[in-house]
Amino acid sequence: MTRDHDLVLRPTAAQTEAALNPPPGRNGGDLVVETLAGLGATTVFGLPGQHALGMFDALRRSDLRYIGLRVENNAGFAADAYGRITGEAAPLLLSTGPGALTSLAALQEARAASAPVLAISSQIPTAGLGGGRHGYLHELPDQSASFRGVVKSVHTVRSQSQIPSAIAEAWTSALTVPHGPVWVEIPQDVLLSETPVPVVTGGDAFPEELPPRPELTAVAADLLSRAERPAIIAGGGVVRADASGKLRQLAERLSAPVVTTFGGKGAFPWTHPLSLQSWLEDRHTTDFLEDADVLLVVGSGLGELSSNYHTFKPRGRVVQIEADLGKLESNHPALGIHADARLALQALLETVQERTDPSAPARVREVLGKVRERIESQELTLEQGVLASVRAALPPGAPSFWDMTILAYWAWSAFDAKAPNTMHSAQGAGGLGYGFPAALGAAAADPTHPVLAVSGDGGALYSIAELATARQYGLNVTWLIVDDGGYGILREYMTDAFGRPTATELTRPDYVALAESFGVPGVRTSPETLETDLAKALAVPGPSVVVLPAVLRMFAPTHTE
Repeated sequence: MTRDHDLVLRPTAAQTEAALNPPPGRNGGDLVVETLAGLGATTVFGLPGQHALGMFDALRRSDLRYIGLRVENNAGFAADAYGRITGEAAPLLLSTGPGALTSLAALQEARAASAPVLAISSQIPTAGLGGGRHGYLHELPDQSASFRGVVKSVHTVRSQSQIPSAIAEAWTSALTVPHGPVWVEIPQDVLLSETPVPVVTGGDAFPEELPPRPELTAVAADLLSRAERPAIIAGGGVVRADASGKLRQLAERLSAPVVTTFGGKGAFPWTHPLSLQSWLEDRHTTDFLEDADVLLVVGSGLGELSSNYHTFKPRGRVVQIEADLGKLESNHPALGIHADARLALQALLETVQERTDPSAPARVREVLGKVRERIESQELTLEQGVLASVRAALPPGAPSFWDMTILAYWAWSAFDAKAPNTMHSAQGAGGLGYGFPAALGAAAADPTHPVLAVSGDGGALYSIAELATARQYGLNVTWLIVDDGGYGILREYMTDAFGRPTATELTRPDYVALAESFGVPGVRTSPETLETDLAKALAVPGPSVVVLPAVLRMFAPTHTE
């Protein structure tokens, strides 16, 4: 039998003509943009630099849409969000040395969150490669070495004929599960030189599937079918695999309660009778999961945040489905199934036996009731009210992007994402400055919905320059800035640990006036008017800023008890 990707694609007459008679003035940069277009890319993000000008000049001869941000790290965050929303590889064009290195934090987040980012950087001229000290501007002894521990794969090009294949190989790597960022670097002279290579008229890049081993799913199905108290932890792998429907079918067939990790928000309906929601930082939830005699973990490595800071100690049998081989059984012994979540869940649905447990919804309600009582005992009505106002103002299908701020920490546990792939945060790597530039990338990916970004005032200062980007491209993003006068969560951590905070208080600008100086509408709101003001801002196309002066507190942790 011939598989689809074994077929030889015949060039059309137009493609043959373009290859035989390429237009004059093409260079290596044209090969980059032609290859991207041939692979299906439509939008690229980035920031130009001296060594990368060949790529950026070629953009004007292509149909690719370019979204230029003001800081390379922010461009990386925007590409990350574009990849999360579309499931496509998001091209990120960067320059050498400082430009490349400035993207590292964004690429670390993309790797932790399995976001497919195709970073293409320039390099110093070919003569400078190899570790010598030639004194080129932006020169590093080995630029690619800085990225090997961050991205999935590194590809160094040394001639123009290598460009199409290197980019196609990187594209395949980015989209092969687990998805992730990849790095391609191309010397300046290779990008600038006129090229004899024919026009790139197409591209073949077929990500490899990752099916489960049938003997493992057979054992897993047997364990789940015979379990007395099964439970499920659903992680980000379920969302990325578009497997939430199959997860729900399996949970209902097994009468198994489901908790979603912070990266898996929306993978299971929030108000479903079997939904334990996302209260992973609560000991009541931890106790319930520890009591399961068979625990199915899908698309999660059970890392720090998903295991209540490694206090979770399962007593029953664990079945773990994970596409990232490095995460499989990295924290707990399990029946480890190295597979894409969608394919593995389908295999289980085909073999698992239905079981009924009328008591399961009642046990779920009992746990959620205990969680609610614990939170309500801490007098956190302001925080709960603010989060409820955000949820009420945000349309159900609109995505949201959350920076590392106290309101986001609340949202991880208590926010109803309404649907999979609508709530995103930087909890993978935990860096500041993610929310707003990521929201810009999401708005570029899907202009049909408004996008919400949420930051604290500390994180907002990382991204303030991107107000110019939002204005320039008219991106439909509303930015909620919770202004508490400093790094709020660090203030709490230091006060709890040392009795007083240090280096957490910040002088900050008038964010409303600053937004308006960029031509972006801004409004100062209050907890009482937040829902109305935020809803109004989200309803008006284009960028806007809503500033909420408020000092929020976190709920008490349980992992220290």
